[in-house]
Amino acid sequence: MSQQASPRGTFLQIAEVVKSQIQADPQMTQLPAAGDLMREHGVSRGVVLRAFKELQANGVAEPVRGGRWRVVREGEHVDPRPLDERIAEIIATEGFEVGAKFLSASDLMSRFKVSRPTVTKALDKLEAAGVLASEGQGKVRTVRAVPNREERS
Repeated sequence: MSQQASPRGTFLQIAEVVKSQIQADPQMTQLPAAGDLMREHGVSRGVVLRAFKELQANGVAEPVRGGRWRVVREGEHVDPRPLDERIAEIIATEGFEVGAKFLSASDLMSRFKVSRPTVTKALDKLEAAGVLASEGQGKVRTVRAVPNREERS
């Protein structure tokens, strides 16, 4: 579909194509990259971004940090808090005590369905805040302090 063939409403057509892909693939968690859609449909970045905004307005997708967009499934609850706050809540609610070994980055990646760099940044923030301690790369992190609800709010 080229922009010249249908200059008005092209973003709506692209949004419908992506929506169909989401419905056809229940495992799809991210929207295609803007560059891929630009090449596939022969449109500008602005047209693709308008399509993404249309999907967001329909409750099908939402932006995530890093310029990507993720699929939102019907009935799915998404915690909008930063990852470091959600990890701190794990420490407080799941019975971790000071000195206890904490979950690995791989465990956290699986649990929150995010990439390793995202987990690493969140863990680094918690180390800087004094909640976790680490002895260096590849070492097990331990709980240094258990945050309470007042500290996290």
